[in-house]
Amino acid sequence: MRVETVLLYILGVVIVVVGVAVSIALHELGHFVPARRFGVRVGQFMIGFGPTVFSRRRGETEYGLKAIPLGGYISMAGMFPPPAPGAAPRTASTGFFQTLVQDARSASADTVPAGEEHRTFYRLPVWKRVVIMLGGPTMNLLIAVVLYGVVLCVFGLPQSSTTVGSVSECVLPATSARQECRDGDPEAPGAAAGFRPGDRLVSVAGDPVDSWAGATAAIRDSPGEPLAFVVERGGEDVALTATPELTERYAVDDAGAVLTDADGAPVTEDVGFLGIGAASEVVPQPVTAVLPAVGDNIVRVGALILNLPQRLVDVAQAAFGPGERDPDGPISVVGVGRVAGEIATINTIPVADRASALLGILASLNVALFVFNLVPLLPLDGGHVAGALWEGLRRVVARRRGARDPGPVDTAKLIPLTLTVVVLLGAMSALLIYADIVKPISVL
Repeated sequence: MRVETVLLYILGVVIVVVGVAVSIALHELGHFVPARRFGVRVGQFMIGFGPTVFSRRRGETEYGLKAIPLGGYISMAGMFPPPAPGAAPRTASTGFFQTLVQDARSASADTVPAGEEHRTFYRLPVWKRVVIMLGGPTMNLLIAVVLYGVVLCVFGLPQSSTTVGSVSECVLPATSARQECRDGDPEAPGAAAGFRPGDRLVSVAGDPVDSWAGATAAIRDSPGEPLAFVVERGGEDVALTATPELTERYAVDDAGAVLTDADGAPVTEDVGFLGIGAASEVVPQPVTAVLPAVGDNIVRVGALILNLPQRLVDVAQAAFGPGERDPDGPISVVGVGRVAGEIATINTIPVADRASALLGILASLNVALFVFNLVPLLPLDGGHVAGALWEGLRRVVARRRGARDPGPVDTAKLIPLTLTVVVLLGAMSALLIYADIVKPISVL
């Protein structure tokens, strides 16, 4: 492997690592700003996990960077409420889970300096707690929108142009076992008519060509009928006449995707065929395409999370067996780094296309962070939101019944469940990292 290729690979990995670290920092900033705005005491603002590399205290907050910049947190005073008034304090227990709960309460109490009990998270109104906890995911969503905007509106997406990119030499049915031409195969009508790569379609049968799909429709609908074409070649208009040949091709939808039957087999149809293919060109998209693209990504990530158990089983079977990884399946940060490195080394595509692909990866990662953090389980942001909403619902019900205020929800009691979630997330990460090492998803 050449030194240049290695350096490009490392550059791609570094770009994604830095992008992830910045995304995490902005995620935590999304929590930090409203927390400070609402008067909550924030003791720490940390990027990463593991040993602290450096930190600096400004005012009451310690800002720092830890050794592994793939996570982050802010430490807010009083995340968990103390035991109910009048309840006996518990300083030790022989029960493992009871000890976890008490340790969580004690750690939360330690973040509250004397005289600043009013600046605790749990004392805030429900709506303020929800705003704070949704601030992080919202920041990831905004990052994704901005990055998608750059990818779509500045770089653009590849799509078929009205220029001929390829001309087939012969005619073979779509279901043919071979796709290369041999002596004796019938010459393709496009080649016989004199089409050349680089010709730009101007008109078909007297109708102006606005898109490749429009020209293809006219060709497919006219088997055995001579069609008059005008193409621009070298700055001049050239008239050509070609007769589409009736042949078997795959049926496609409006987006160009191959249709399948109930059994999943490709659907074929007999249509007119010339044997010319479109050249691809990168076209900037309108701003109106950004939000639908983000929405589609959110739907895909949501579907992946809903089917995560089965997806992880598939990953395990591929990692420990002969099967192949699903390229649309879950992937770890190691896998993302490998994909980014491979993209950076593809010297057959322009630098702009590689930059666009790397930004697209970061956009998708931020969508994943947005959706995943909304899962209503602690320690995720969605778990804190769910706890706050449950507390608000209890208080509304109590008021309508004329009962006393039930007080804050003791989310510390969910620490055992939180630990279980953390263990499962750790096991999932370990499996994905192993799979991305022994059987990685590749773009090459």
